[in-house]
Amino acid sequence: MISRGKTLVGAALGVGAVVLLSGCGSSTDGDAKPATATSTSAGPSLAAAAPNSYDPCKDVPQSVLDSEKLHGKDPDNSDASGGVEWRGCMWVRSNGYGVSIRTTNLTIDLIRSRNFPEATEFTINGRRAISTRQFDGPYIKEACTVDVEMKGGSLEFNLNNPPSNRDTGSIDSCVLARGLAEKVVPSLPATA
Repeated sequence: MISRGKTLVGAALGVGAVVLLSGCGSSTDGDAKPATATSTSAGPSLAAAAPNSYDPCKDVPQSVLDSEKLHGKDPDNSDASGGVEWRGCMWVRSNGYGVSIRTTNLTIDLIRSRNFPEATEFTINGRRAISTRQFDGPYIKEACTVDVEMKGGSLEFNLNNPPSNRDTGSIDSCVLARGLAEKVVPSLPATA
């Protein structure tokens, strides 16, 4: 059951990465190209690399994982076109949500510029944050991404919560993602 859950979460989180990078790209000989995350001096830009001052696989407090009943840590690193990087791990909650917590070189300003549905800006522990819905179609409410500002990018919480999950399925995925972020962000070093 855990393997199936991780596979489903991984697939959903992978789709989120594709959605983030898709659109607004060019086409060459009929092959659509995803837009790169970097931009001109007139707009927000992509940081050079995912921040390494915080390692979600090691630095997310065990007390937070326990309080959320998260287990089954798996590395979840990926790179996308345009130089976008994610570095971190994925956890699942039996009969509940799955979440990937990763550092990324996507900045809050760059994420805001993508105009994702239901973008909501707020602060956590004095840091700028934004929650977004990055999926299209019928699954838009199942997933939510919260990014919290770090030097050189953000700490990203990409949460998938299908309504069929007995323990958390009736809770909005953005409420869950923001609540988890509020528990984890105080563990970020002040210099991160």
